[in-house]
Amino acid sequence: MSYPLQPDVFNDDVKLEPIRAGFGRGLKAAGAANDKIVALCADLTESTQMHLFRNEFPSRFVEVGIAEQNLVAVAAGLARAGKIPFASSYAAFSPGRNWEQIKTTAAINNQPVKIIGSHAGVSVGPDGATHQMLEDIALMRVMPNMVVIAPGDSIEAEKATRAIAENGKPSYLRLAREKSPIFSTDESPFEIGQAYILCDGHDVSLMGTGAMSYQLLKSAHLLESVGINAEVVHVPTIKPLDDATILDSARRCGRVITAEEAQIKGGFGGAIAELLSEKMPTPLKRIGMQDRYGESGEPNELLDYFGLTAEKMVDVITDFVHNTPKYHQEY
Repeated sequence: MSYPLQPDVFNDDVKLEPIRAGFGRGLKAAGAANDKIVALCADLTESTQMHLFRNEFPSRFVEVGIAEQNLVAVAAGLARAGKIPFASSYAAFSPGRNWEQIKTTAAINNQPVKIIGSHAGVSVGPDGATHQMLEDIALMRVMPNMVVIAPGDSIEAEKATRAIAENGKPSYLRLAREKSPIFSTDESPFEIGQAYILCDGHDVSLMGTGAMSYQLLKSAHLLESVGINAEVVHVPTIKPLDDATILDSARRCGRVITAEEAQIKGGFGGAIAELLSEKMPTPLKRIGMQDRYGESGEPNELLDYFGLTAEKMVDVITDFVHNTPKYHQEY
């Protein structure tokens, strides 16, 4: 499937926008299309971009205050009454503080509650380790019935928001705070459960989720100068995984690297490791948070410090390709 990219994707002045801004637009559009959609927030309405919906549909908005357990319990009750509730807060608090309520009120009952975890990852910046949610992918993908999506940019976040509004399932949408590059276009496809090849290659498959897919795309561009031909696979839906696309890329390239702005243990890289170990044992390197918490600092400074920029990834990828034999089908 063809995946159109922005023409300025490798330029220094590539357009930037917070991924959460796309969620705000998507929720407003979804609300206009379906009057069953309601929104609830835990006193972070502007920060999570839910104010766009609140301003347009004030009678369908509930401010629960700083009470995340109540946030999701009320949302589950509204879902049981036939509504489609979106419940937003910082990911550090939802699902960080109310995971048990998400499980018992939404997931076990398979209610279509949409958990919006904003400000995820180390790029939250100066707020530091307490607010840099890094464990949410692991927490949410282990939960039965739960759909888990990490959009790559603001355009995709808008599409993903509208998609989960209609999927009839409990769903988790992971959003970043800081501005990040826009690499997709209005014509780029998005479908829950699908992964996308951003560029073809044969030496290594670079698989990313969230804003890390852009960093891998830029890495692949930089690697051309050292003779490494990398394929880039964007995986916005972490659960359910697109097994076919992932395995096909692993088969073609023989080596896999994953990247995520989250803990690699149990996270996106863990999901890929599980799939490959069961279906196609393939050399794998996981890039992400290495069993540690974040720190306070400027967003770009932190991404660089933790090795989550294209420039830092290039060295890791090059070393992996030069020192790791490819998987062969007969292995």
